Amino acid sequence: MAAPTAPRLSFGFATGEAAVAGVTAGVTAGALIAHWRKGRRLSQLDLALDAGISARHLSFVETGRSRASRDLLLTLARTLDLPPRDRNGLLLAGGFAPSYRETALDAPEMDQVRTALSLMLRRNEPYPAVVFDRHWDILMTNDAYARIVNATLPAGAVQIEPGSLAAAPRPNILRLLCDPAGYRPHIRNWPEVARAVLMRDRREIALNGARGAALLREVAAFPDVADILATLDADPAPFLIVPVELTTPAGPVRLLSTIATLGTAQDITLQDIRIETFHPADEATDALIRGGAA
Repeated sequence: MAAPTAPRLSFGFATGEAAVAGVTAGVTAGALIAHWRKGRRLSQLDLALDAGISARHLSFVETGRSRASRDLLLTLARTLDLPPRDRNGLLLAGGFAPSYRETALDAPEMDQVRTALSLMLRRNEPYPAVVFDRHWDILMTNDAYARIVNATLPAGAVQIEPGSLAAAPRPNILRLLCDPAGYRPHIRNWPEVARAVLMRDRREIALNGARGAALLREVAAFPDVADILATLDADPAPFLIVPVELTTPAGPVRLLSTIATLGTAQDITLQDIRIETFHPADEATDALIRGGAA
């Protein structure tokens, strides 16, 4: 039997009726499983052994000769380590209801979450901190980070309000990093920082679906970015940690960053959230920032 054609869709799904209506006609759960399996560089035999089923059964599911049960789809999703958003997509393609809910961050039931995030951001003052989603869109910032973003936004753009949910269309960290009109001119070691961020983003393309791939293509059009992308596999990174070295009127500052996620999050929106906090990499930077000079 001929192999199924590649599915023409984004491998990220919302939930509910809109999600069901948005699944491209003809896309099967088997085609999605094959897509993810190949993305993980697994053979049918490898995946079948890990999932505790026969390779013949898996082959029949992928080609559409057998219809997978809900339990089997969930087993394969766990074995492939699919993110919850894509487990929902797999279930929808198989004709089953999604398992994970997705609630907009501006929904009333998210009030406590937004309050907690705002508190976390304020606690990092006077150092910058930002909350962003899996597509690198800025959701919330503290005052220190908002000043950086607002200084690089084009004339007429909606300014970021510290501690509040950013209005759409939201500024995108990856664009601001790569765009000569964004953060880029202010980062003294831009090639090293861009390389580190792009390496991470490329690894997560499979999780970000078609929108992630489109964003990567977009930023690759900025000067020098394509050259960095082309050399990501050439040599290992020469540094254990890449600080962000910023140019300020008071002199250079060097910052280290940490990225955290929300523990025990039971909603897809919350599972997609990242909180990046910046901290001084040396005493001189700490003194400049705490003194307000930077």
